[in-house]
Amino acid sequence: MGSNLLQTLYNLADSYFLGKLGPEALSAPSVSFSIVFFMIIFGSGFSMAGTTLISQAKGKGDNDRVDFYVSQTFVILSLTSLLIMAAGLYGTPYILRAMQVPDDIFETVTIYLKIIFLGMPFMFMSFVLRATLQGIGDSMTPLVLQIITVVLNIALDPLLIFGIGPFPALGVAGAAYATVISRAVNMVLAIYILFSGKKGIKIRVNYLFPDRHAWGLIMKIGLPSAIGGGISALGFSVLQGVVNTFGASVIAAFGIGNRIIGLFNMPAQGISQATSVIVGQSLGRKDEKTAEQAVKYGAASIFIFVTAGMLLTFFYGNSVTRFFIDDPEVIAYGTQLFRVVSMSVVFFCLFTVVNGAFQGGGDTKPIMILNIIRLWGVRVPMALYLTQFAGIGPEGIWWAMFVSNVVVAAANYALYRTGRWKRKLNPDTI
Repeated sequence: MGSNLLQTLYNLADSYFLGKLGPEALSAPSVSFSIVFFMIIFGSGFSMAGTTLISQAKGKGDNDRVDFYVSQTFVILSLTSLLIMAAGLYGTPYILRAMQVPDDIFETVTIYLKIIFLGMPFMFMSFVLRATLQGIGDSMTPLVLQIITVVLNIALDPLLIFGIGPFPALGVAGAAYATVISRAVNMVLAIYILFSGKKGIKIRVNYLFPDRHAWGLIMKIGLPSAIGGGISALGFSVLQGVVNTFGASVIAAFGIGNRIIGLFNMPAQGISQATSVIVGQSLGRKDEKTAEQAVKYGAASIFIFVTAGMLLTFFYGNSVTRFFIDDPEVIAYGTQLFRVVSMSVVFFCLFTVVNGAFQGGGDTKPIMILNIIRLWGVRVPMALYLTQFAGIGPEGIWWAMFVSNVVVAAANYALYRTGRWKRKLNPDTI
């Protein structure tokens, strides 16, 4: 939970300091969020597949097999990061045109996004470290590294954005450089840990050659999750395009709303990852009862935590928005967003936690299907209808977010109750 929270602070720090420059500057991380999310989704899918295999090997007590899957995960994610970097650098202008990014912020967003893509390999090394260490139950080490790099990012942001002291005033580009430099530091530390073997896992040179069986399992587990996430991320990009038609103030409010919702979803992501590890290790030793208990207690704890947080945003959404930017129009849209969407986030967080059961069991097709339904079956068509045909305006987007969160959570629970996730992988073949 702490690591995910700190990961979100990268974007929150950028949003906070860029908000001081106005809505146009704040739009850069807001518009970029959905694009970066779409581009890294395959890395996330393969990373989670690595965690599943590592946790099941750990549950069996086979430490040599743990190192094998750590090494294979490292190779796959390294190659994926280079491909994403190249695609992002080349495709950024075309993507932004397709998303109807307004001309007054087009150049600013392009600069920010290209710098972020240059640092993509750095970001992916943190994926490798978290996937491997969480697979064996060590979530503290990734947290310590996140603390170091987020503190560095927050320190560099004002220096590079505003040009304090000897530093040049780079504006939006400064925020992007601060993020990339921080992630580079994280990468150096991660590589040292992964190759030194000091944390109970080690990348071994003889295991770095692609193995057909291992890559097949990683693809089998990771691809459905990645495809579902990728298609839904494309839906987020289309939704961002709808938001962009309403101008910089709505873009800024939508970006702030997404950051805060993401902030409260981070504990759900953490509980989901913990659930995935416990489910994986439990199923690895054929203990279904413990796997079920992990899901039950994870869902109960996140329900209490997120409900309290969303009540605050429901009643004080105006103050939350004002913290980032003191613009009356942005505050009005932000308040409206939080009033409509807040309580549906509780359902989405429950959906996130239950996904840990599917991930830990290697049954990722339900995750793919439900992510696609959430964006393309409900949110995007509903947002388009309410804004373009019903004439509701930006509020139509907020209601589409609400309905899609509730619908997907109900469907997810029904699939969980079938129990198929407990029997998807045979531990004897891991």
